Amino acid sequence: MELAIDTSTDFAGIALSHEGATIAELTWHSAQRHTVELVPNIERMLSQMNVDRKSLCAIFVAKGPGSFNGLRVGISTAKGLAFALKIPLLGISTLEIEAYPFAFTKLLLCPVHNAGRGEIATAFYRQDGEWRCLEEEHITTADMLCQRIEDETIFCGEIPEPVIQELRQKLGNKAVIPDAAARLRHASNLAILGWQRFKKGEQDNPANLQPLYLRQPPITQRKVP
Repeated sequence: MELAIDTSTDFAGIALSHEGATIAELTWHSAQRHTVELVPNIERMLSQMNVDRKSLCAIFVAKGPGSFNGLRVGISTAKGLAFALKIPLLGISTLEIEAYPFAFTKLLLCPVHNAGRGEIATAFYRQDGEWRCLEEEHITTADMLCQRIEDETIFCGEIPEPVIQELRQKLGNKAVIPDAAARLRHASNLAILGWQRFKKGEQDNPANLQPLYLRQPPITQRKVP
C-alpha cells in the first residue's frame, strides 16, 4: 500500500493505493486548515479501509509549487511518516500532478498557478511515446506564455480567471481550457506518478526533500526600536 499526500493549495487531497491503483481518495477545500485537518483525515481513511500504517510501503507527496504553509504541512507530515515507518518517500511536482490527467490527448500540456505580483507558475509536459517534462517549473507572465504557444495546448490547474480570459483572447482556438471540475487536482494522479517512479527505484532522502518554492515567501523584518 502507498499513501499520497497533497496540500499544495487551498484544495487538499490524500489517496491510498496499491501499486499505484487508487483504493480510496479524499479531496476537500481546506483553505488554511491543513495543519488541523490533514492527519485526522489520513487516520480516518486508514481506519475506514481497515489498513494499518505498518502496511504502507511508500509515501508520495506533492512538493509544489504552491502555498508556503500548505506545502510545509504536507511535506512535514510525509517526512514524519516516512521516518517513523522507515519507508521510502517520493516528492512529485504539483504542476505535473495537474497535467497528468490530460496525457492521453498527446497535446502540449501547460498547468498554470497564480504566483502573485501579476505572474504565474507554469511548466510544459507531453505524452509522446512516454510521459515527459519538456520544461521544468518556472515563473512567467500570461503575456509571455502566450507568445510561446504555437500549437493547440491544454491549459490546466488552478488558473486565475483573468489569466483564463487573457489566454482565450490572445490564443483563440489554440487554448484548450477544461472546466474547473476537470482541472481539479486529485491525489490519485499523485499516486500513479509516484508509483511509476518508485518501481524504477527512485526515492528522495527525507532529510533533504524541501518544498519547491519558485519564489521565496517575503520575510518580515523585525523592527528595531
